[in-house]
Amino acid sequence: MTPIFHSLLLLQAERVTILTAVAFVVALAVTPLWLKFLRHYHFGKQLRNGDDTPVFQSLHKNKEGAITGAGVIVWSTVLGLALIFDIGNHIFDGWWHYFSFVDRGETYLPIAAMLIAAILGLLDDWLGVLHIGGANGGGLKVRHKSIMYLIAAAIGAWWFYFRLGWNTLDIPFIGDVTIGWWYLPLFIFIIFASAFSANETDGLDGLLGGVSLFTFLALVAVAFHLHLYNLAAFGGVTVGALLAFLWYNIYPAKFIMGDTGSMALGVTIGTIAMLTNTTLLLPFFAVILVMESLSVIIQVASKKLRHGKKVFRSAPIHHHFEALGWPESQVTMRFWIISALFVGLGLVIFFLSH
Repeated sequence: MTPIFHSLLLLQAERVTILTAVAFVVALAVTPLWLKFLRHYHFGKQLRNGDDTPVFQSLHKNKEGAITGAGVIVWSTVLGLALIFDIGNHIFDGWWHYFSFVDRGETYLPIAAMLIAAILGLLDDWLGVLHIGGANGGGLKVRHKSIMYLIAAAIGAWWFYFRLGWNTLDIPFIGDVTIGWWYLPLFIFIIFASAFSANETDGLDGLLGGVSLFTFLALVAVAFHLHLYNLAAFGGVTVGALLAFLWYNIYPAKFIMGDTGSMALGVTIGTIAMLTNTTLLLPFFAVILVMESLSVIIQVASKKLRHGKKVFRSAPIHHHFEALGWPESQVTMRFWIISALFVGLGLVIFFLSH
């Protein structure tokens, strides 16, 4: 490693670290203001109908009316800092360029993905608060959410395949394998699965925020190793915002992330995984998200194929452990530990194969 390249790495590492710290401070300062706004307009969560989910209702009846939509804190901090530093970079000289991480080749797509998903999620949260819609308690039905996920994923797949010319899949220890048009359904599946899984994981205080934090830390390390420094900075800003969010969201939480946060995080995780070609490592980087979505699929399939018989006491799987008697905070912390272990294993596989 030449001295110049070593200095570049140190400079970029310093940049990502500073941006992470700035995002943490900004999000921490913004949180009380947004919380006051949500309380003023009674932006409270409505629980789904208890007839079909008696276990869930018994465990979470105390969360009825809890402040939701707090995921705005995360994505507004990330996108706000991206906008501020980018505008400053175009107007002023000096340190503005150092902090700007908006880049056509690296961060346009994850920024757009986060924004679109966040707005769609906020719409769902708002409809739920107003008791509008066909879902239990208001909001969008599952099939309507699924259609939105698929549309967003299809647009992204088209852009990656036809505009950027991406058609390879990186297989650890083997390398890039050309998969041609199969890249399109793969991309759609990854984005859809990431969004769905994040939405299912957002059920306990601090759960999605914590496991997403580990996922983004892994993606920051991957992006940095691939010399995608602006993408690493974007991920670092997200980490900082998530840390501030968790400051208030750990048990007992002052608010709930809501679909605006879970959709934004899920879609962004999928997009960055495709950008860094680490699709096959997502089961390690986002192991809890995979567990949560699989538990729902298994539960639904079992009820349909086995005449209503369940595999889990309640799904997603975090509710199953609650039903077994685990305290909410214990479930969350143990899932955090599992996330940390699998993220570490995923990074070992990534670095050994690169």
